[in-house]
Amino acid sequence: MAAQENPAGPQAPPPEHKIERVVGRPQPEAPPSLPPTQIISAFTKKEDLYQAERPLYSYRRTVRIQEFGPDGKPAGEYNATYQVVRSSGGQLYEKALAAPESSLQYVQFEPDDAHYLGSVPAFPLTTDQLAKYDVKFLSREKVDEIDCYIFEVHPKTLDRKHPLFDGIVWVDQKYIEVVKTYGKWVTDLGPMRPGSLPFNMFETYRENVDGKYWFPNYSRSEDVYKLNGREVPVRVTIKWSDFKVFPPVAAPPPAMTSPPAAAPTAKP
Repeated sequence: MAAQENPAGPQAPPPEHKIERVVGRPQPEAPPSLPPTQIISAFTKKEDLYQAERPLYSYRRTVRIQEFGPDGKPAGEYNATYQVVRSSGGQLYEKALAAPESSLQYVQFEPDDAHYLGSVPAFPLTTDQLAKYDVKFLSREKVDEIDCYIFEVHPKTLDRKHPLFDGIVWVDQKYIEVVKTYGKWVTDLGPMRPGSLPFNMFETYRENVDGKYWFPNYSRSEDVYKLNGREVPVRVTIKWSDFKVFPPVAAPPPAMTSPPAAAPTAKP
């Protein structure tokens, strides 16, 4: 497909990854056959919900960048772990849990480049973004024992300030919600990349949280890092885990007011 730089399509996830649905509130099954426009409308509305709910959860994000030698075995890697926390004012930010560890021999980059990997939008096809895309039904496929519809997504037009998603989405046939994406973010200048790192095509799986929401929990990209005429195969793996609802934000204490001054006593 033209949207994919890798003609072979998304690679199979490593054995450690598995999509499992958490059984929560019973949901009605979708009819066995729906018009594609109905499916698109249904899953984009759920994307709105997931985008709104995700900031209510804390989670841990780990980034691992690996480089591979001529024998195909890992030759070095970079590891960093962050925790999403909330300030007293309600703002979310990532806090590094420890200094990054690196044994990379060839790949050179700034820490902010790796941090950028966590800023990629998690839900590209929300209802307010849908008009910017051409979305085409392709086929059906099973992903980790989940029967899915497959849709191809292309931006209608591109500009320089607003990156858009270009790739494939997998939608659970039963519950009509996105469980996997594969693609890149593009502007009129081409694919977006994290600084000096070569990655742009990401395969991202989602996890069912609390039986209600599908949040990204695993993403991977593979490419080649070019250095002094040498091509070094590299891979980045991003994991989100330990999703927990933030406690309610405490209401500010009521403002203290001074008692009204006593009226002056009239003189006889």
